[in-house]
Amino acid sequence: MAGEASAEAARKSTQEVSEREPEFPVPGDERAAAFFDLDNTVMQGAALFHFGRGLYKRKFFDTRELARFAWQQAWFRLAGVEDPEHMQEARDSALSIVQGHRVSELQSIGEEIYDEYMAERIWPGTRALAQAHLDAGQRVWLVTAAPVEIATVIARRLGLTGALGTVAESVDGVYTGKLVGEPLHGPAKAEAVRALALAEGLDLRRCAAYSDSHNDIPMLSLVGHPYAINPDSKLRKHARRMDWRLRDYRTGRKAAKVGIPAAAGVGAVAGGTAAAIALHRKRR
Repeated sequence: MAGEASAEAARKSTQEVSEREPEFPVPGDERAAAFFDLDNTVMQGAALFHFGRGLYKRKFFDTRELARFAWQQAWFRLAGVEDPEHMQEARDSALSIVQGHRVSELQSIGEEIYDEYMAERIWPGTRALAQAHLDAGQRVWLVTAAPVEIATVIARRLGLTGALGTVAESVDGVYTGKLVGEPLHGPAKAEAVRALALAEGLDLRRCAAYSDSHNDIPMLSLVGHPYAINPDSKLRKHARRMDWRLRDYRTGRKAAKVGIPAAAGVGAVAGGTAAAIALHRKRR
């Protein structure tokens, strides 16, 4: 009798929890999608640094440049926040390094660098979150200040829909050393997500966004389901104040591991509002 009573109490408790927290992500909701920041949210450290390591190995630049990349990465790992000055230096260095190289060459090298330096640095917990959205039939995009070529490789390898990233200018397939517009950072991410949602017919109130940085509060505030992942101190405080969900995979907590196909259909690849809108027009 006591066992039956306990079982019934447990059943009711589970039912009450499920009633308080509806299933999410909602299966089959075609107007819902998920947007993931990359650095320190999906991947440990900065993708641009890992890419720089791979280019150094291929003699694209010298030891002094590598030391600069290493210092910026060390700051990012220890402080857990993005330093605008370091980010600008890293972008300037990367642009000067790739100037004069063919886009196709960097895309091919990016595939190799992912295997060498990035694959093992994907947070299993965040990967499981992205897979949950995919399993529910939702589209999933990376949204990052990293070069769109790097972001596209990572998105494809994780089986995601596509990526929004910073776009480097190229003429006749060769990098010029300049950017197209501004880096996809801070408010620019929110602007790009809003434009993509409009182009794809998404309802942002039913969408989710994930990030580690307070710089992405504008993007997180756009959606109905914001998540703070491995958050910096400012984002953690803001998330608690706003009652957003938090996940921290740096603390040694066991994170779910899932198997994800190495390749899947890659959808939109864009670098900001104009690119997202242009993509929609092209599809029409």
